[in-house]
Amino acid sequence: MDCLVPGVGEIIGGSQREERYDRLLARMEELDMAIDEYRWYLDLRKYGTTRHGGYGLGFERLIMYLTGVTNIRDVLPFPRTVGSAMF
Repeated sequence: MDCLVPGVGEIIGGSQREERYDRLLARMEELDMAIDEYRWYLDLRKYGTTRHGGYGLGFERLIMYLTGVTNIRDVLPFPRTVGSAMF
């Protein structure tokens, strides 16, 4: 699920997580993931879970939409510029 607004684009992106053990395991094997490192997560799915999901809100993009500002750099509370980082 995505929430798109005119002039800015996506401000919210969301999805539902895969809760079916067999499909999750098959996909992990397909991607050649280290199954043992994710055994704890697989066990949560294996022994029961509910459907669950989440979303992420692009706060700066929301501010752009609400204020009409056209450049995201103008709404960043702590902008990063060349030479401003110590590394």
